[in-house]
Amino acid sequence: MLNAQCLSMNAVPGLARIFADYCAGAAAVQGWYGAAPRDRGWQRAEFGSSPPHGSAHRAELVRLLKEQNPGAGLSTELGQLAQGANVVVTGQQVGLLGGPLFTVNKAATAIAQARQATADGRPHVPVFWLASEDHDFAEINHVVFPARRALRQLTYAHAPAHAVPVGTLILDDSVTALVDEAWELLGYSEAMEALAAAYRPGKTLAAAFAEFYAKVFAGHGLLILDASGREAHRLGAPVLQAALERADELHAALLERNREIVAAGYHAQVAVGDRGSLLFLLEPQTGARVALKRTPASAAEPDGAWHAARQSYSTADLLGILRSEPERISPSALLRPVFQDYVLPTAAYVGGPAEIAYFAQSAVLYQRILGRLTPVLPRLSATLVEPAIGELMDRHELSIETMLESTEADLALRLAARAMPVAGKQALAAAGNALDAELTALIGYMTALDEGLGRSAGVSASKMRYQMNRLRRMAASFELRKEASLGRHAEALTNALNPHGGLQERTIGAAWFLARYGLGGGAAMPGDGEVRGPADGLGSTLIDRMIVEAADNCPGHKVIRL
Repeated sequence: MLNAQCLSMNAVPGLARIFADYCAGAAAVQGWYGAAPRDRGWQRAEFGSSPPHGSAHRAELVRLLKEQNPGAGLSTELGQLAQGANVVVTGQQVGLLGGPLFTVNKAATAIAQARQATADGRPHVPVFWLASEDHDFAEINHVVFPARRALRQLTYAHAPAHAVPVGTLILDDSVTALVDEAWELLGYSEAMEALAAAYRPGKTLAAAFAEFYAKVFAGHGLLILDASGREAHRLGAPVLQAALERADELHAALLERNREIVAAGYHAQVAVGDRGSLLFLLEPQTGARVALKRTPASAAEPDGAWHAARQSYSTADLLGILRSEPERISPSALLRPVFQDYVLPTAAYVGGPAEIAYFAQSAVLYQRILGRLTPVLPRLSATLVEPAIGELMDRHELSIETMLESTEADLALRLAARAMPVAGKQALAAAGNALDAELTALIGYMTALDEGLGRSAGVSASKMRYQMNRLRRMAASFELRKEASLGRHAEALTNALNPHGGLQERTIGAAWFLARYGLGGGAAMPGDGEVRGPADGLGSTLIDRMIVEAADNCPGHKVIRL
């Protein structure tokens, strides 16, 4: 039996409310998404023989995927795609040493959803889209692994001179020292071998990331696509052309959608500035990715104008670049999924909280450029509980909800309060209860005499209750000093389940768990819709387990005991 718990998404702190409401199926947001998160209608989507997904487009797409997935045992998936299969796509920024755990969650969800759709009668292929054109180096230049009682951040410190697409960054010799540190922290494993083979000097960050995850998901039918090159951009050029030719129309539509979102009580996740656009331009000399600013059409400038850094361009200039060097025109965060779903015959798009929150805005671009909305599915959101951590939770009777809302200091005091001698607990409880009862009665009496007097009494009572709570904290702190192991337990629990005050999946590197709980293993045969593994049905590795958990379609956050 799978040892997992499904929590409401509301139990996870810090999520955008629009995302939580979408996961809950709230009617207020459905118009921006086109489908409920667990609606399976996308499995029956038809992509006809006309462009963009006709035979010529598919043939070029399959050729590109075949080049980028050499020797990966994916001939069945490539053949299905060539013959008209749909795609379940997900993606992520390329990152150092495999990036955070949620990367695995995304890919596992795409695989699980594609298998279920295939089993229901229509072939679907999972694709992982490398977001290699993003240029936020500080966001992807580090990874965090547990190191005994602490968390250690490994950082690639050699930032590029310009804001270039991170996927083009060529790793230098300093990556070798980071890989050596990872060996020390993770120990020997098949995953660590794959990590060391992928992240070598001279490789681009995109190539290293793709190579690592190709090995992680070998045998599971996952195609990996880096769409930053000329061929992929030529396939998606009509979307980029629309963003150039219809810039003012699309900008106005986004502003109107933002007003709708704010009027409904949410906030727009991506700011849309007065001169903003949906595009970036890559400079030919430096490779820098520079935002294209738009001056709208006016009587003085009927076609409007474009600006990138200190250069000015007409729409005709940029269309010329798009025809001759399409890879130099790059989509923004709001346009990227539309570009993606023109390149791919996407039946469903698997996203994380931020991407799904963005989608409420991107939807207007889908409707105006593609004439349809791609259904968006929440990725598996999960906290993995390793055996030793699970034992600590059980010993201290802690729930995951408590862990997600507690700081290390708060948790340590909680453990200490629980460990206090019974006599101490009883004395504090009796004093607190007596104080509450006497103060409640006294405030009632004084309020009956005079409302102002009652309010003053209430203020004084709050100060007394504060002092009572201070006594509780003093007693717990003494217990904590006496039992040093409680502080160590709080530290271990926080580092494992609420690291740096956030979700584990966003902080801890995926390679940590892959090294400890395995790669590959019980893959399904193409089209049979099942995950094959040991007789207990769990699969033989972490990847098998995550695919099974993703197929369960939990509408919230999963707690998975390993």
